[in-house]
Amino acid sequence: MSVRRETWRLARRLLVGWLVSVVSAVASLMVADKVRRVWRGQNVAPLRRVDHAPVTIGDGSDTTVYTSGEVLFEDMLGAIAAARSRILLESYIIKGDSMGRRFKAALEAAAARGVDVHVVYDGFANLVVRRSFFRFSGSIHVLRYPLWSGGLAAWRPSRWGRDHRKILVVDDRVAFVGGYNIGALYETQWRDTHLKVEGPAVWDLDNAFVDFWNMQASTHLPRLSQNGSTGWQPHIRAHRNVPRQRVFPIRGMYLEAIDRAHTSIDITTAYFIPDHDILDALIVASRDRGVTVRILVPRVSNHVVTDWLSRGFYGRLLRAGIEIHRYRDHMVHAKTATIDGQWSTVGTANIDRLSLLGNYEINLEVLDPRFAAEMRQVFDDDLTKADRLTLAEWDSRPWVARAYEAVLRPLGPLL
Repeated sequence: MSVRRETWRLARRLLVGWLVSVVSAVASLMVADKVRRVWRGQNVAPLRRVDHAPVTIGDGSDTTVYTSGEVLFEDMLGAIAAARSRILLESYIIKGDSMGRRFKAALEAAAARGVDVHVVYDGFANLVVRRSFFRFSGSIHVLRYPLWSGGLAAWRPSRWGRDHRKILVVDDRVAFVGGYNIGALYETQWRDTHLKVEGPAVWDLDNAFVDFWNMQASTHLPRLSQNGSTGWQPHIRAHRNVPRQRVFPIRGMYLEAIDRAHTSIDITTAYFIPDHDILDALIVASRDRGVTVRILVPRVSNHVVTDWLSRGFYGRLLRAGIEIHRYRDHMVHAKTATIDGQWSTVGTANIDRLSLLGNYEINLEVLDPRFAAEMRQVFDDDLTKADRLTLAEWDSRPWVARAYEAVLRPLGPLL
């Protein structure tokens, strides 16, 4: 009996010791990151404005890529200003700053001229924004995705997911989707990717918004009408993660596309914490099939702990011949991939557990060589602003860095 007690006592001490080390590591990283941000100040130059020409997909839909928040916000506000019947806006974050106020004023103006306006935002992501900012005129319908939607069912992971989607649909004719949240910071300081679609593919984004709205709508929010599709569009498909229904197709989309690859895989993601299957699929593609795999991540993201969790995968990736490129100066927040010059995806999901198995997310899958060429050009341009991490550099990192990685590694499955 005494042996059992001693064993439990030792186990508790080890657990407490690990928890203390984790808390200490996280606290020190956050303090260091805060100091770095203050020291860095506002010395980083704004990202240059980039305009991309539209690309017509095989189903007749026109697509326009955005890698500049300045251009994107101008076009989104222009679409809202031209709206005549309905506006559906869903955004994970809507800052209460100058850009957020511009969007709010545009929505109010649209409602004043008789446009039916619906707005969705995530309650947790906007905790730092005053609730009064989201008080619109009575004619605008607003859905705040709650901090907690699980009731007493705390054990269900599907109840923890956030609404991480960013969608704008105007008059069922034009739609926007991608990684950009709404705020002044994202206009010139974050490197992100968004996509505008016009034509048959708009239905997919319209339907995604309507389904989410009607799933969450209560007695004080009217249900939205469901428009029928004009047909099947195999060149563009929307994949939606719906935690409430335990549906997570984006992860499957990635796995299938990676398994099909035979020449190249280019991935850009803000937070790279792959599960075992995705990690293994990338390694097999590079090591066994000779596929050129390139992964672009931020050198320093807005979540410093996530950066260190990502580092835990670098050794295996580099030893398998996979290239890791780290974007300099600015936060890269894009969630895109291009494979074999044929397949591409643009959306809201990062390659981490929260996005692929937790949050409400949406990614467009595009099968078109012209669109893939556009995305490949964007990726190659980003590489000119990134540094490639070599295996020799990685193996020579200091022991302190290795210690942080080891302490934080068990947190990976949580994110």
